[in-house]
Amino acid sequence: MISLIHGKVAQNNGVVLVVMTMGGVGYKLAVRPGMADNYQIGQEISLLTYLSVGENKMDLYGFENEKERSLFLNFINVSGIGPKSALHLLSLGTVEEISNAISAGDVDYLTKVSGVGRKTAERIVVELKSKMGEVGATQSIGLNENLADVIAGLESLGYTAQQAREAIKKLNVIGKNSEQLMREALLIISKN
Repeated sequence: MISLIHGKVAQNNGVVLVVMTMGGVGYKLAVRPGMADNYQIGQEISLLTYLSVGENKMDLYGFENEKERSLFLNFINVSGIGPKSALHLLSLGTVEEISNAISAGDVDYLTKVSGVGRKTAERIVVELKSKMGEVGATQSIGLNENLADVIAGLESLGYTAQQAREAIKKLNVIGKNSEQLMREALLIISKN
């Protein structure tokens, strides 16, 4: 199995990177939404990978760290979650934020991803709750509700779910309510 790719970014279309290794082989890696923005063509990178083998195809997925890859693997082990949905779930926030949401049973937070309905989100919580750390779980309930409000508010103003998720990743959420977070998120989006 291919576990790590090191090389230069040869192509970047926003959701797929082609990484050219020193041996002259270009590997196509699907990455979570927003991650490809961190890499420029010609930049030397190392990404952890997961190789998905199907009947008629093989797909390679790239991750910035082991925590991200581990959460991805947990997601694809849930019935009804494929690799593409798992990548989109990773774009909800940091691994810690997502883990806390699952630990807290925050189904609404998980349904912010296109293609993940309430039943699928409930299945994720049921199947993965015991695998997630309990650290910060009770604190994350209010926090995730505030972030969910911000995402919903930004979407109602016409921003895409991707823009909203990218904005909330940059927020300092400690001690702030959803109104304060919404103002900050709008400032972040307006600067981009």
